Amino acid sequence: MAWTQAEVRELKEGRYMLIDEEPCRIISIQTSKPGKHGEAKARIDAVGVFDNSKRSVVFPVKHKVQVPLIGKRQAQVLSMSETEVQLMDLEKYDTFSLPLDDELRAQLKPGTDVQYIDAMGKRRIAKL
Repeated sequence: MAWTQAEVRELKEGRYMLIDEEPCRIISIQTSKPGKHGEAKARIDAVGVFDNSKRSVVFPVKHKVQVPLIGKRQAQVLSMSETEVQLMDLEKYDTFSLPLDDELRAQLKPGTDVQYIDAMGKRRIAKL
């Protein structure tokens, strides 16, 4: 299991939650007042960790949501090609490849250390 549960009222900006099975970082939370027979609701705006797409959801504040377990780890750049970079985790010493875009290619060099995000079986190099 790569997630835990939390009530919407426990969430905070800058933390993470699952929206459409995608880990997302919360940008903002607006809470409405309860109505005569209803309960307070929260509108949550978030950005996907891996796809950078913006998502918005509305839930009652007592609703339980899934919170992904996000791992921030260190890795060393072993080699680079035109389309991917090969990394080695500095704790477990396992190697893996990640896709490489033009922006990252200019900033990475073999032998340097980078931070990467590991969540829900996916990995991505953190912003440098």
